[in-house]
Order: sequence, then C-alpha cells, then structure tokens
Amino acid sequence: MRGLIIVDVQNDFLPGGALAVDEGDQIIPIINQLQSRFDFIIATQDWHPENHGSFAANHPNKNPGEFVILEGVQQILWPVHCVQGTFGSEFHQDLNQEKWQAVFKKGMNPLVDSYSGFFDNNKKGDTGLSKFLKDHGVEEIFVCGLAEDYCVKFTVLDGLNEGFKVHLILDATKAVNLHPDDFAKAMIEMENAGAIITHSDSF
Repeated sequence: MRGLIIVDVQNDFLPGGALAVDEGDQIIPIINQLQSRFDFIIATQDWHPENHGSFAANHPNKNPGEFVILEGVQQILWPVHCVQGTFGSEFHQDLNQEKWQAVFKKGMNPLVDSYSGFFDNNKKGDTGLSKFLKDHGVEEIFVCGLAEDYCVKFTVLDGLNEGFKVHLILDATKAVNLHPDDFAKAMIEMENAGAIITHSDSF
C-alpha cells in the first residue's frame, strides 16, 4: 500500500510566519488535491518547547543562521518557531485534515533538533512513524510539504533508510533556500539516495 506524508505545513513556515518559506502557501491547494488520490495519509508537526536549543534566542549573542554545538552535533540556529500550543505551530486553516490517520509531532526534546518525521537529528529519538506505516502495510510513501531542503529532505532520506520506496512530489514542496541553489541540491541528494522525483500531475 502507498501512503502520503504531509510535512510541517504550519503557520510559522508560511508567509507571515516566524520562519516563512517563500511561496509556501502555494503548495496547499496542490496538497489538498493530492489527498483525494490517497487512502492513507499522515502529517508531521514541528512541536518545540520554548527552551529549544535550535532557537537563536536561547543562546546569548547568537543570531539565526549561526551555528552552535548541540549534544555533540553542529546545529544551525533558527528564529523561535512552532512553539507548542501557539498559532504558529498550528496547521494552516486551508489545509484539509479530514482524511489524516495520524499526526506525528517532532522536535519536542530541547537538546536535539528534529527535521525528519522518523527520527531526531541524532538518531536517538524515534517518532514511531516507521512502525506505524509498516504496521498498516504501507511500503511506498509519497512526501510533500515544508521545507524541501530540511524537514522534507530528511524525512525522504530516513524513509529510504527504513526500507520504503520513496517519492518526492516536487511541485508540492518549497525550500527555505538559505542559499539560492539549496532546493536543487536537496533534490539531487534525495534522488542520488534512491528517491523517485515525481509531480502532482502524474497522479
């Protein structure tokens, strides 16, 4: 069986949000249309505590875009975003949630960031997503959402490592693009790892 994974389509990642992805709202109608093609749909949700170590505000004299070492791993610092229970952490109101089987929250441990929907960045925390998919007979996953060069990319890569056949729906994702070519680089990295690049009009 195949499943659709919708990554982090939350207010803080959309125009006007704390960590807005340029034109991120443009993928919402595409994702809503895609959902009609799937019987098995899950979503991931960034769900950070206020004291999360990836927030620049929690490191004196540090700014977003700079790096620190967090639990032995180099960590880029971000603006405060997707804090648990805030408007910014909520899914966009236009995103259809009617068919979702589950929502997997991530990034709750303040000592480690968590881009992937499967594991934290240190590979010590497991969200349970892989087991959930396998328990329901899902062998093939299609990934969309935000942001292509971070949370989407790492969800795709971990999905491949977990043995799933993984597709990236290219027109249903947008990148942060801290550097202008980050979208292309992430796409190539995913494709080289074994992901299949597809588009919504192929369904």
